[in-house]
Amino acid sequence: MRSLRIALLALAALIVSMLLPGTAGADPATAAAPTFKAPFGCGQTWTYSHHSAEVRRALDFVRTDGGATAGAPVLASAAGTATRHSQAGGAGNYIVIDHGGGWRTYYFHLAAYSVPNGAAVAQGQQIGTTGSTGNSSGAHIHYEQLLNGVGQDIRINGTALPYPGSYHQRYLTSDNGCGGGGGGRYWVDTFAQTQGYAAPNTASPQGVLLQGTHYVYCKVWGARYAGVYGHNHWWLRTDLDRTHPGGNGRGAYVPAYYLSRWGNDEARDNSGNVIPDC
Repeated sequence: MRSLRIALLALAALIVSMLLPGTAGADPATAAAPTFKAPFGCGQTWTYSHHSAEVRRALDFVRTDGGATAGAPVLASAAGTATRHSQAGGAGNYIVIDHGGGWRTYYFHLAAYSVPNGAAVAQGQQIGTTGSTGNSSGAHIHYEQLLNGVGQDIRINGTALPYPGSYHQRYLTSDNGCGGGGGGRYWVDTFAQTQGYAAPNTASPQGVLLQGTHYVYCKVWGARYAGVYGHNHWWLRTDLDRTHPGGNGRGAYVPAYYLSRWGNDEARDNSGNVIPDC
């Protein structure tokens, strides 16, 4: 009798776990969803909308912070394996990233690809540039999140986004590629130690970037910085080696003047790639 009672209790617990959300009966693929981030660069603000004619739960993003939409870097929302595709009459040039567990993200209408087919990509890594290829009336990022081939309501940093019917009703500011994720970084050499600043000017020093090899995230056009070797208006966003008391060494700006290999008003990484705009 006691063994029968234990068996009945175990059966009841199993049924409850299957019925209640968030318990052991939850879909394991859903539970393993990545923490997706915005498909555009750190600190950028884009507006977004949804067209009712879309078959899947896509959102279209357009930049609104003063930077250009066309040519802006498109970043991986989460780590995975990227494949390149093209559909002249529809999605244009696009990339699909397989994140595992049945999850995939789609990035349509790219002007260009930034990774080879089948590449392993990190969250925040640039995978292409924003464009208007295929069936598109203007530059934008068409973005989708799918689970086992079915479009899902898009979540960024675990929060579901609304689905406005037109632009300029809702906005999203990205924290993708801001550091700590291993992606969205460009390696550069600096020929001397330099101060890092809170903005692309010398008004507010935050700390020091030492001479040597460093990663940077992106570039901003700012105050002219000049020295005995020339000048540069570009400033590089990076994390400093040393922080002044009360300063913030994360996401500070250093003059591109200190890049070892390039000239006036140039900002390239060690491989010669142009560092993207922030």
